[in-house]
Amino acid sequence: MKFFAGKHVPRAIFIDLEPTVVDEVRTGAYRSLFHPEQLISGKEDAANNYARGHYTIGKEVIDVCIDRIRRMSDMCSGLQGFLIFHSFGGGTGSGFSALLMERLSVDYGKKSKLEFSIYPASLRFDGALNVDLTEFQTNLVPYPRIHFPLATYAPIISSERAFHEQLTVPEITNQCFEPGNQMVKCDPREGKFMACCLLFRGDVVPKDVNMAIAGIKTKRSIQFVDWCPTGFKVGINYQPPTVVPGGDLAKLQRAVCMLANTTSIAEAWARLDYKFDLMYAKRAFVHWYIGEGMEEGEFAEAREDLAALEKDYEEVALNSYDDY
Repeated sequence: MKFFAGKHVPRAIFIDLEPTVVDEVRTGAYRSLFHPEQLISGKEDAANNYARGHYTIGKEVIDVCIDRIRRMSDMCSGLQGFLIFHSFGGGTGSGFSALLMERLSVDYGKKSKLEFSIYPASLRFDGALNVDLTEFQTNLVPYPRIHFPLATYAPIISSERAFHEQLTVPEITNQCFEPGNQMVKCDPREGKFMACCLLFRGDVVPKDVNMAIAGIKTKRSIQFVDWCPTGFKVGINYQPPTVVPGGDLAKLQRAVCMLANTTSIAEAWARLDYKFDLMYAKRAFVHWYIGEGMEEGEFAEAREDLAALEKDYEEVALNSYDDY
C-alpha cells in the first residue's frame, strides 16, 4: 500500500491504550516499515479492566482509530474485510476490542470481520488452492452462532532445536490434531467436527495432502457430524513460511494452519463459565467494573449468552444419527 510520500507500507494499524508496547514498534528494528499515523496509543492503560477499555479510556481513542481505519480502507480498491488480532485478556484486548468491533459493524456492516488467530495464506503469492475471506465463512460456519474456529499450527519448532530433516506433509497434518499444537485448550477427539480447513504453505503438493487426509480418515481418531461426513477444505500456497530474522522459530520448508469448527471447543466455554461462577458468587472485583460505568446486569446477560452458546454446541453434537 502506498501512503503519503509514495512509500509502500503494510496495510495495518497498531492500537494500544498505553504507549509502552507500541513504542517498541516505533523505536524497534521495524520502525521504518510503518507510517507514524498507523501506530496509535493512548496515555493510560486499561488496568486489566474490561469496563475501562470499553466505556472510559477506550472511548477517548476510538474516534481516532475509526478515522485511521476509514482513511486506510478508502485506499483499498476492493476491501474484503478486516483481520483483528487481539488478546481476550486485559482491558484493551477485551474491552476496547469489543468497542472497536461494534463500531466496525456499524460502519462496515457487510464486510467480513475475522478476529480469531490465523496464519493466512496470502493471495499475493502463487498457489494451487488459495483461499479468500468469504470462503472461510462459507466453509467453516454452518450456523450463525457456531462461529468460533479452533486454530492449530504445525510444526512449531524453535530455532535452537531445529534439525536438518524436514517433517513430511502427513506428519505436520497429524500434528494439527494433537492438543499440544492448538491455540485453545480442548480435546478434539472428544467432540465432533463440522468443518475443517487445512491451509498449507511451502513445498506441498495436492497428492501428499490427499494422502494425509486419507490417513486421518482411516485412523478414525476424529469424528464428523453425520450431515457433513467429508468436511475437509484445503488451501495450498507455495510461498514458504516466513520467520522473523533472529526470532525464536526455525525456518521451515512447509507448515500448516488448521481452522476447525468442532464441538470440543465448548470445553473452553464450560471452563470459563465455571471460573466466572466461582468469582461472581463472591462478587469478586465487580466494584472495579461498576465504578467505570458498567452495569451489574451486563454480567448476568453475558453469563446467560455463554450458557446459551454452550447449549448450541451441545445440540449440534447431539444432532447425529448415532445419538438417537
